[in-house]
Amino acid sequence: MSKAEAKAGKKKNELLETIIVIIEALAIALIFRTFLYQPFSIPTASMQQTLMIGDYFIANKWTWGFGKYSFPIALPFNGRIFGSEPKRGDVAVFRNEITNEDYIKRVIGMPGDRIQMKEGRLYINGTMVERQQTGTTTDTDSYMTTVPVTVYTETLPNGVTHTIQEISDSEQLDNTAEYVVPAGHFFMMGDNRDRSADSRVLSQVGYVPLDNLIGKAEARFFSIKNNLPPWQLWEWPANVRWDRMFQSVN
Repeated sequence: MSKAEAKAGKKKNELLETIIVIIEALAIALIFRTFLYQPFSIPTASMQQTLMIGDYFIANKWTWGFGKYSFPIALPFNGRIFGSEPKRGDVAVFRNEITNEDYIKRVIGMPGDRIQMKEGRLYINGTMVERQQTGTTTDTDSYMTTVPVTVYTETLPNGVTHTIQEISDSEQLDNTAEYVVPAGHFFMMGDNRDRSADSRVLSQVGYVPLDNLIGKAEARFFSIKNNLPPWQLWEWPANVRWDRMFQSVN
């Protein structure tokens, strides 16, 4: 074998090894994304202040098992593999089949619960949920519309506390009929109560089936103002929210 042939053969082997490494890396990334953790970003204001526009977070895919929307391509089956129910107060990513989009909201109502809003207050099974005012601030949505809001700490019946904010107690979804959560479904609400299309709007979201859950939001790993693309590194110094990175989602 000539030196030229040997050199060509070596290059071919190196190319083959490189291709194999790339395929293996992609396979590992796919397995990680499908069965362990999946990254998501926040494009709207519905979960502010818990999750701000421009926050990036990871969702735990195995906490509640795997359903048809757990995979990169929705699979034609019902039920969950290794399934379990979320707890009241968990922040959940789910597929909204009405819009065919992934949504993120907080689990407020469990199967069989009665949920109602009266004059801006949340009632679960006839009992008003406790809330305590903690301050006032402003809230800016994805259309760059800014409004004053009141911030509260809300305590759910199981003791989970979280932050919500309200424009007022007399907005469009602050007085509703009573919702009865069907078996196998959950009632989801945004923490930015007056700027969230959630289970209170039956025609847009409605009750969320257990099968549609994708994962539990666990931790923010990046956050940037004005929903700027993360790859614009030159924008980082003035716009990255360093204080929101590497924190759990509660």
